[in-house]
Amino acid sequence: MKTNLDLEPCLRQHSSHGVIRVVKLDELGVHSRTTYRRCQPGGPWTYLLPGIVLLSNSRPTARQRIEAALLHARGAGLLTGFEAARRFGLRNVPTGNEVHLLVPADCQFRSPGFVLIERTTHVPQRRDVGGVPTAPPARAILDGVRRLRDRDAVTALLIEARQSGLCSLAELSAELQTGSRRGTALPRAVLKSLADDLRSVAEAHAGKLWRRAGLPPPSRNPVLLHADGRYIATPDLWWDEVALAWEIDSFEHHFRRHDYAATLERNARYAGAGVILVQTVPSRLKRAPDAVINDLRAAYDIARTRPRPPLQTRRPPLV
Repeated sequence: MKTNLDLEPCLRQHSSHGVIRVVKLDELGVHSRTTYRRCQPGGPWTYLLPGIVLLSNSRPTARQRIEAALLHARGAGLLTGFEAARRFGLRNVPTGNEVHLLVPADCQFRSPGFVLIERTTHVPQRRDVGGVPTAPPARAILDGVRRLRDRDAVTALLIEARQSGLCSLAELSAELQTGSRRGTALPRAVLKSLADDLRSVAEAHAGKLWRRAGLPPPSRNPVLLHADGRYIATPDLWWDEVALAWEIDSFEHHFRRHDYAATLERNARYAGAGVILVQTVPSRLKRAPDAVINDLRAAYDIARTRPRPPLQTRRPPLV
């Protein structure tokens, strides 16, 4: 007769990443009393969800939590929200262990433990991401941000989704129109700002400051060229009437060795083209907003007192 130890390899073969149903264990010869005993504190197994066991006493991985949630939904669930966004490769995702699943509206599953079950009449076409049934990127991302109240967090994730090529503004906007309207006010406002080619959370804060400074509206991220068509730069914000550029240069993205050299070369091109440049690190936008406003006003006053250099701009293509 096989012992429980002898059964371990067989049990793992019938599990999903070490996650298995209690009823399946019973079918394989492990009585529920034995399962209960092995899941006690100090035992070799762990109860993850009602009727679902991890064949280990270690902390479950993200994939094991996902497998447990899918078993709970009995094959009817699609992974969505932030865990799906991580599996699509996004980094600006809020931390947490929640596994968010979409299920058809007629399903009656509850949301136990770390699982959030959302019933929907608009079940999207599934994507297979590393063996996990997953909602399409736009749906998954918006299902996550609908539950956020932090504008910066929403902005950072939507910008990353767009810039990574994972989904376009059009796809995100279309999903907002067809999906649930609950919690969509903030994502709608952020998407409206992204239509102006906003590229970072810092640029959003910068926009508030130039308004307070009383300056004319700048353009965002135009391609700046010499009169003969040679490339100069793509400033974060640009006042074309006076040839004033404002760059929001973070230490993370501009002061590594390679990026620092590129920033110096960019600044030299600005100087050679006669452009007045204001550089601000993102932390200063919040830490010293009045000082930043004074910098902008002073630079604008200087820029408008000298003849505008012969430059041209063109808009980059929107994605």
